[in-house]
Amino acid sequence: MATVNAVVERGCSMLVHFDRAASSSEIREALESGGPEAKAEAMKKAIAILLSGEQMPQIFITIVRFVLPSDDKYVQKLLLLYMEIIEKTDSSGKILPEMILICQNLRNNLQHPNEFLRGATLRFLCRITEAEILEPLIPSIVACLEHRHSFVRRNAVLCIDRIYQMPGGDMLLQDAPETIERFLAGGESDLSTRRNAFLMLYNNDQDRAVSFLLQNVEQVANWGDILQNVVLDLIRKVCRTDPSQKGKYIKIILMLLSTNNTSVIYECANTLVALSSAPTAIKAAANCYCQLLVSQSDNNVKLIVLDRLAELQRNHRYVMQEMVMDILRAVNSPNSDIRRKALDIVLDLVTARNIDEVVGALKKEIAKSQTDAGEKAGEYRQMLVQAVHACAIKFPETAGAVVHLLMDFLGDTNAAAAFDVAMFIREIAQTNASLREGIVRRLLDQFYSVRSSRVCGTCLWIIGEYSLSGTQVEEAFAVLKESLGSTPFFKKASAERVDPEEEESDGKSAAESPLREQKNAARPAVLADGTYATQTAAADVAALESGVGSLAGSLPNLRALVLGGDFFLGSVTATTLTKLALRYLSVASEPSAARRLQAETMLYIVCMLRLGKSSTLSTPIDEDSADRLSLCLKTLAAPSADPAAAEVWLRGCRDAFAGLISDKSRQAAEDAAATETAPEAQADDLIDFYHLKSRKGLSQVEIEDAVATDLARATGFAEAAASEKNRRLERVLQLTGFSDPVYAEAYVTVHQYDIVMDVTVVNRSKEVQQNLCLELATMGDLKLVERPQNYTLDVGETKHVRANIKVSSTETGVIFGNVVYETAGSDRNVVVLNDIHIDIMDYINPASCHDTAFRAMWAEFEWENKVAVNTTITDVRAFLDHVVASTNMRCLTSRSALDGECNYLAANLYAKSVFGEDALVNVSVEKQPADGKLGGYIRIRSKTQGIALSLGDKITLKQKSAE
Repeated sequence: MATVNAVVERGCSMLVHFDRAASSSEIREALESGGPEAKAEAMKKAIAILLSGEQMPQIFITIVRFVLPSDDKYVQKLLLLYMEIIEKTDSSGKILPEMILICQNLRNNLQHPNEFLRGATLRFLCRITEAEILEPLIPSIVACLEHRHSFVRRNAVLCIDRIYQMPGGDMLLQDAPETIERFLAGGESDLSTRRNAFLMLYNNDQDRAVSFLLQNVEQVANWGDILQNVVLDLIRKVCRTDPSQKGKYIKIILMLLSTNNTSVIYECANTLVALSSAPTAIKAAANCYCQLLVSQSDNNVKLIVLDRLAELQRNHRYVMQEMVMDILRAVNSPNSDIRRKALDIVLDLVTARNIDEVVGALKKEIAKSQTDAGEKAGEYRQMLVQAVHACAIKFPETAGAVVHLLMDFLGDTNAAAAFDVAMFIREIAQTNASLREGIVRRLLDQFYSVRSSRVCGTCLWIIGEYSLSGTQVEEAFAVLKESLGSTPFFKKASAERVDPEEEESDGKSAAESPLREQKNAARPAVLADGTYATQTAAADVAALESGVGSLAGSLPNLRALVLGGDFFLGSVTATTLTKLALRYLSVASEPSAARRLQAETMLYIVCMLRLGKSSTLSTPIDEDSADRLSLCLKTLAAPSADPAAAEVWLRGCRDAFAGLISDKSRQAAEDAAATETAPEAQADDLIDFYHLKSRKGLSQVEIEDAVATDLARATGFAEAAASEKNRRLERVLQLTGFSDPVYAEAYVTVHQYDIVMDVTVVNRSKEVQQNLCLELATMGDLKLVERPQNYTLDVGETKHVRANIKVSSTETGVIFGNVVYETAGSDRNVVVLNDIHIDIMDYINPASCHDTAFRAMWAEFEWENKVAVNTTITDVRAFLDHVVASTNMRCLTSRSALDGECNYLAANLYAKSVFGEDALVNVSVEKQPADGKLGGYIRIRSKTQGIALSLGDKITLKQKSAE
């Protein structure tokens, strides 16, 4: 007798929730004396109890006596469910004698005049695997193909398909494919029935399915969508088996492209891309994707289509360059992920031929975003600014068309978008000398509207570096002077008895500055010794610190930020003023004007120093900013003392920035060259000439496809694809030993959100293994989707079992389990499988981001894992290369910054997971002078805990030995 565990582990096709216990006597009483409703409730309880693993053999005869003769259709449906889950064989595998009664009832149902009962019985027979039950019912099943109702015919075809696929099913239904082919050719009108019939031929007799398709090729466009999708599956299967047959099937695919059903169009495009690399086919598929991108309102559909377009962009770049404007229409979607993906694809496809159209469209979107007050408007503007920036870097001649438009956004409320604009202007000013004068003039006009400290700092650097002529220096100094306001920023407390001349001068300055009038209007302050005093900056500072909007908003931008305690910006302002003063000394027409500007600059620097070291502000000045202000003051005090220092002030920063830009461009070019490296080809490989090929009987797509295939073979791309398949074999994992009765090995494929395990199982014993099942369990953020079904393996037979596992986060997980089977001499045999560790590297992909974005994420992310350096490697650069290779990350630090011999190294690494998670790594390593070993720390930061811990474990494991 089978145990309770064996019943629970048996394959089951349904799941019923049941939380109320019922005794067998109650069920039997309801079945014997109750009406149809009572019998139905009793049958439900019996089914639920059986599904929970309990056995109730005593009610079987009661059901046969009192339920079998019932005419109620609902009760008969429940009876079929009951018969589906009960044991139909004994411990030796032979059919139970009482099943004869069941067979007679099933035959009666198949001949019943009610179509629902016939169809329900046919669906029930699809889940029966005992040949002894099915054999006497075959004539009745086949006869149902001629029933007047489509519901019966549809399920009859499905039942024949399932029976024919059973082990030994071809003996029960020897002519099933021929019967179904005649049925299809007989003019069946129901779409679902025709689909089931064609699917049966597709699964069991591919040649007949192909023959039927080619005989009716002119009518394929009029078939329904579900049947057309099966046709596309058949085409893919046939062409994978015999690629030489692609030509005649591509015509069918192009015919189906004209249908109105979106699912068929999408599958047609996928099939075209999978079968052909001809430019005409790729263009047709891309057109379909772009059509779906515009017509579909579901954001998930748009994201899937954009992923497909990204694949085409990587593999068929030149064909996709013509589709740029169609893809760019996707930015009309309000979803930020869709906009970002569309812009990424477009920016990679921009060429000299389409750059004007792309920039024009981006300018329109930027103009539209000015009136958009939505929640994501600032983020969208930032994406557009970054896109224009990328276009201007690739094609500098387009910068002039957009730079003045973007400068209007320097005062944007979204500080990130404004900062991107400032960075864009800085780079354009360096790379386009002809635009510098206009950029500086427009920047001075817009400077008053800038309220962000980071944007102000970048604008000040641009003004200080590119204000070259005397007139530009004078205009820049006037703007900065007005932005800083009058001096001093504050006045020390003084006794009430003051000199009349000073009082008069203070009154004059107050009359000249309305800001002073507001300050002096405040009540006098009482000092500790009882005397009265006045404070110049008290009102400003108090208003700024208390957030009084009227007064704080009326202050000039630089003055407000400096009084707010931003002394780093104060040091940047002092540096800009120093550069202007030094440059004006050499270009001024009058020496007295240059000395006057030099003195005013020194006055502003001294005022900022006094403000920072006073107790007026709650935040004192930091030492770095104080040192920078002091350096500026010393440089201006003796500008001609060290000409080399003056050259550093006036030329050094600009030269360093130019070197940074050239280094970044060189690194991008090297990365692109490494990515687009063509595989090697043999000297005697075949090359076809397009114009010399025979065109007889071939369409344009067939000719292009043949040429593309031959070119791939001739140029080595076909061998590269084959070597990629060979590399996949390196991922095969052995799960059991060679001496085990069951040998198992698995190939693990990691997709974005799921893991597919293809397990090959071989019976290495000398007896038949029945009910062989792969039992799997997971640890971590992994979840088994469904339990693999049971199999019976003959001696030496091989089976391929597939298991799907869902992944919910980037965290190292473990898959473990057993292979369980039964033999004639034992009810349960277990072979334990080796554990499969899912590596985090399967989810991590190298990525790049701007230094500013890296620093922002570093400050934002809360999870940090700090790993101490412990390695046998003694060279700092070799250790960094080893960490980069081990973690599959990208080094953001430029190569020029890492060149040279040094015992210290600091670098930033970045990667992105398939779930969109960011992984940040900072490597700080130093060679110890005492023993020559490396010391330091590797810090990992991420938004989630899993990726930080997993990366830390990976680095700890890999850092000790070089590869």
